[in-house]
Amino acid sequence: NGEPLEGFAQTLYSGVDQYTLMAIPCFVLAGAIMGRSGITQDLVDVMKAAVGKVSGGLAIVTILACTFFAAISGSGPATTAAVGGVMVPSLLERKYPRGFAGAIVATGGTLGVMIPPSILLILYGVITGVSITGLFMAALLPGLLIGVGLIVFVHIMCRIMGVHAVESRFNLARLMTSIRKGILAILAPIIILGGIYSGIFTPTESAVVAAVYGIIVAMFVYRELTPKGLWESVKETMSITGRLGIIWAVSTAYGEVMAMYQIPSMLSEWLMSITRNPYVIWLLICIFLTFMGCIMNSMSQVIIFTPIFAPVVQAVGIDLMHFAIIFVLNAEIGFLTPPLGTNLFVAMDQAKCSLGEISKAVIPFILFLFLMMAILIILPQISLWLPQTFLSV
Repeated sequence: NGEPLEGFAQTLYSGVDQYTLMAIPCFVLAGAIMGRSGITQDLVDVMKAAVGKVSGGLAIVTILACTFFAAISGSGPATTAAVGGVMVPSLLERKYPRGFAGAIVATGGTLGVMIPPSILLILYGVITGVSITGLFMAALLPGLLIGVGLIVFVHIMCRIMGVHAVESRFNLARLMTSIRKGILAILAPIIILGGIYSGIFTPTESAVVAAVYGIIVAMFVYRELTPKGLWESVKETMSITGRLGIIWAVSTAYGEVMAMYQIPSMLSEWLMSITRNPYVIWLLICIFLTFMGCIMNSMSQVIIFTPIFAPVVQAVGIDLMHFAIIFVLNAEIGFLTPPLGTNLFVAMDQAKCSLGEISKAVIPFILFLFLMMAILIILPQISLWLPQTFLSV
């Protein structure tokens, strides 16, 4: 349309030159450091002592450990890798089918992008201008609801499959001992989330706190993170952040082109011509995002499709915070759907099973997540109650 192309070079730079995005490499670094230290093992030990002897006890421990680690890493694959590295050998030792063991870890890992702090919610907040603290509040109850639901679900699945309880009975003294040993691991998510919700520091500052806390605990308390291990964590962080930076920069220019040609408003008008029923809009968007989750990674989905769908959902009266939670839940499902499902490949390698085995085993978990999505769409107050209560004060 005659616009000078030099403007897009400036857009590429300004797209990543945002203070809020500093949170992403810091949370990735925190997760990488804690995954290489004894923090994950201590979390697992506390969960084992708390669960005791029930059917599917190790599966429940896996979900609980993923829930806690998710509140540190903000990433689905990182949560799967860290917890799966500890739990999958134990699950296989207790005769869990390989595909089922991998499916449990892969599904538990998806909590990494829902339970705050979430890298996807940070990206969404930067794009839409919605308060990231508000988004974290909006995700807390849905994340815990999905976590509790998964615990009940795997317990029922284990009973159906005949996976019997072989763990030790609950012992309060053992639980207290494991809590004392793992207190620094338990404190990590409490410090991160407590600091954000209390207003002591911003989400970006909390990411720095998480990284520094992880370095201090892993290197000087646990003494399991060597300088070489720290450098490997930094390299892993640079690799992830670099790939994301390229996607983010180019998609910012892409969003500018779409705005220039009024594509979001045209899409909105087209959907409005079909229906103005918000539930039908929800259905169409969720079907589209589920399909795209099979062929596109979650960060790319958030970066590219948020500018398209945000005006559409606002036009039918859907709150942007509520939309964020459903969007992220769609991304969770994308971690589990081949051929791209990142968590599947991480867990498949850990469980030493084929893609066919783990894909078949994960189908009930995907159906469970769709059920959770329907509940959260029908009951938006699950997502909106905390931000509406505390941000309006």
